[in-house]
Amino acid sequence: MKVLITGANGQVGFCLTKLLEKKEWDFLALDKLQLDITNFQAVENIIQTFRPDIVINAAAYTAVDKAESDAENAYKINSGGVKNLAVATNKINAAIFHISTDYVFSGEARDPYSEEDDVAPQGIYGLSKLKGEREVVLENPKHIVLRTAWVFGEHGNNFVKTMIRLGRDREQMAIVADQLGGPTYAGDIAKALLEIASQYKKNKSISWGVYHYSGSPHTNWYEFASAIFNEVDHQKVYPGKSPELRAITTKEYPTPAKRPANSRLNCEKIEKNFGIKSSDWKSALKNIKVYI
Repeated sequence: MKVLITGANGQVGFCLTKLLEKKEWDFLALDKLQLDITNFQAVENIIQTFRPDIVINAAAYTAVDKAESDAENAYKINSGGVKNLAVATNKINAAIFHISTDYVFSGEARDPYSEEDDVAPQGIYGLSKLKGEREVVLENPKHIVLRTAWVFGEHGNNFVKTMIRLGRDREQMAIVADQLGGPTYAGDIAKALLEIASQYKKNKSISWGVYHYSGSPHTNWYEFASAIFNEVDHQKVYPGKSPELRAITTKEYPTPAKRPANSRLNCEKIEKNFGIKSSDWKSALKNIKVYI
């Protein structure tokens, strides 16, 4: 099995690289400086030379607020770059695994979103990611589109690391409590992708398509922050106590890009087809010191 990782220095790409180092697979992990996915010739050269069985695309423009004023680059990476990968992989009959997001939905539904629910992005980031999904589906029949949400891990920028950093010097913090979702450990996303890859290697064919994968149990940002600081206090990460948290509404914390009120994803399909269970975010917080 030969695997090419793009976006190797991102949260999921970093974890994929660490896991692949322990496998007896031939892999090539490239960051954005080593491979600009918006350059089709560069993408095709790498894929034609390395000839992977699977390309796992962990490269993305993820600055949700900045995308509102930087739409050209968001689309260039999240749509154009993804199309380049899908076209180039299809040319050599390779599969493409692509990471997407809950932002393709409006966030207004009452229940967790299934793969069959209508998409309705509310901002440039979500629109650009949806366009990328559609490029994958259109250009390469051998595809896995994995939608996830609220990603955190030891590497890169994320909510857990931000809370730990800000909480060190603050007595109080205001956290949004009316947005629902499932925090998802980046290492679990990487494991899920490699599990699907393993089943493809073994069976030569799998159920291609769009899948949801996120954390359980569902929560809100305020409760998530509370869990983070409970671990901070329990493991004595700070010399003193962690800050007191105050629950606020989305209206009290305006942002350039609209945040989904409901980011919960129904993950039954991936468990049914691949035996992959939701990410256990509480367990992933147990070793809180790795996020410092």
